[in-house]
Amino acid sequence: MMAAQRDYYEILGVERSASGKEIATAYRKLAVKYHPDKNPGDEEAIARFKECSEAFEVLNDPEKRSRYDRFGHAGVNGAGGGSHFTDVEDIFSAFGDIFGDLFGGRARAARRVRKGRDVRCEVSLTLKEAAEGVHKTVQFHRHETCRSCEGTGAAPGSKKQTCSYCGGRGQVIQQAGIVRMQTTCPACHGEGSLIAIPCRTCRGAGSTLKKVEAEVDIPAGVDNGMQIRMTGQGEPSPNGGPPGDCYCVVSVLPHPLFEREGQHLICRVPITYSQAVLGATLEVPTLAGRSQLEVPPGTQSGEVFRIRGQGVPDPRVSGVGDLLVQVTIDVPKRVTAEEADLLRQLADLEHKNVAPARKSFFDKVKQYFTQSESD
Repeated sequence: MMAAQRDYYEILGVERSASGKEIATAYRKLAVKYHPDKNPGDEEAIARFKECSEAFEVLNDPEKRSRYDRFGHAGVNGAGGGSHFTDVEDIFSAFGDIFGDLFGGRARAARRVRKGRDVRCEVSLTLKEAAEGVHKTVQFHRHETCRSCEGTGAAPGSKKQTCSYCGGRGQVIQQAGIVRMQTTCPACHGEGSLIAIPCRTCRGAGSTLKKVEAEVDIPAGVDNGMQIRMTGQGEPSPNGGPPGDCYCVVSVLPHPLFEREGQHLICRVPITYSQAVLGATLEVPTLAGRSQLEVPPGTQSGEVFRIRGQGVPDPRVSGVGDLLVQVTIDVPKRVTAEEADLLRQLADLEHKNVAPARKSFFDKVKQYFTQSESD
């Protein structure tokens, strides 16, 4: 009776004001110290193990702890009160989650519901769609509950049977000396049950692969490789948990006029020599339509002009980028006779030597060798 009458706080070695975390920590240390596997054949250790487990059961429950603080052992003994463990396995079952593998926590965790597996699909967008956002219908494959067996995996008219190897626990315990190991049942693979007659449609899997369609809202400003999560559109859970998600991967098609650099768009616009020298008003494209750009006199080839607010948004940051217009001087491969005369007049004004139009390449080669030989 000593174990039942000793003060529970004294048993765990904590103050009466101890928090729940402090109580759990104290119990864990004592339970490991007096664990039967570490003290084989020691009845005193087993008694201590049961005693501290009984104390923890009361002090870890706010309602029981309150009654114990007010009335002592009388408040928790009897119907609805404290529980005096009669078997060590009862303790393993009650508090396994606290200790993980040591007290069979793995077996309990294995039986918890699991979220279904995530799947993936792809969507191709134009640059305009990516910049403005768009609603799309996407297609992908996922497993869905088999209609023939309604997900049980068993043929119609039959049902799952409790696994005789593990007794429906899904885990088996192997013990060698003081080492106590718990592993997944090799017969039912942790399910705790077996299918006697598998469903013909799904071959016992409980689900079949289907091609499905889903609607997805693409936010404005997405870029190549970004993913949009479609909650609950993934694989069903294997044991009654929530379904997985579908991740829609974005691919933005190349644009004939624009290149993207973060939030900014780049457009390369060719201009003539005269426009660069004298200045000009250019009509340049934007995603929203046409826009006017003033090119000042003396513009150099490769110079960049900024049109603010004509870029793209970015869903990760605020604001909209700019359109960067890079001008390049376009040198024509052919000119008219009138254009050639005007250019020669300009060259004369600049005191530049320009070969006359009638002089061919071979004439220039002959002149070059004649000058070289005379030197």
